[in-house]
Amino acid sequence: MIGVIVTFRFGDDFDEQAIRKIADAARAMFEGMPGLRSKTFTFNPAKREAVNFYVWDSEDAARAFFTDQVLDLVTGLYGVRPTIEFVQIATLVENT
Repeated sequence: MIGVIVTFRFGDDFDEQAIRKIADAARAMFEGMPGLRSKTFTFNPAKREAVNFYVWDSEDAARAFFTDQVLDLVTGLYGVRPTIEFVQIATLVENT
């Protein structure tokens, strides 16, 4: 498994409602996506950030998703280009 942390850093233009709207609209696109175990949309008004966290079955699946086209798309949606960090997952606890 691999995790991907996608961080959007805003300035004074941070808009919590806009971020919620983006997340609500995008949710269906990720439901049942092959190779994706989970995705979490988060935001932190104090830091003026939105952070999305993905858990993928494999690094190949994760890297195949994060193309330049996807980065351009999310940059357009959020209005800022994100940073992307791939991290190894040592273990995952799922209580569902």
